[in-house]
Amino acid sequence: MSGRVVFKFRLYVAGDTQNSAQAISNLTALCRIHLAGRYKVEVVDVFREPKRALADGILMTPTLVKVAPNPSRRIVGTLSQTQPVLQALGLETVAA
Repeated sequence: MSGRVVFKFRLYVAGDTQNSAQAISNLTALCRIHLAGRYKVEVVDVFREPKRALADGILMTPTLVKVAPNPSRRIVGTLSQTQPVLQALGLETVAA
């Protein structure tokens, strides 16, 4: 894995709601398929860490933030449509 870019994501969820579970599952599948071995995901539950969510400007869940590499990107929703998610995060060329 040396020399390869590692993508870092932070997924803000609201407890164990259906949308949160879907977003986690969809992100995991997307990363496994398109970024195998090149990603790290941090899940932040806004119910457990509300001050952090507010400080990070998170107003809706689920919200995915691409932390690295730059540029940072955000997408709100369950991440169920793979191609639009890849495009929104600027990953369509990386995944190809």
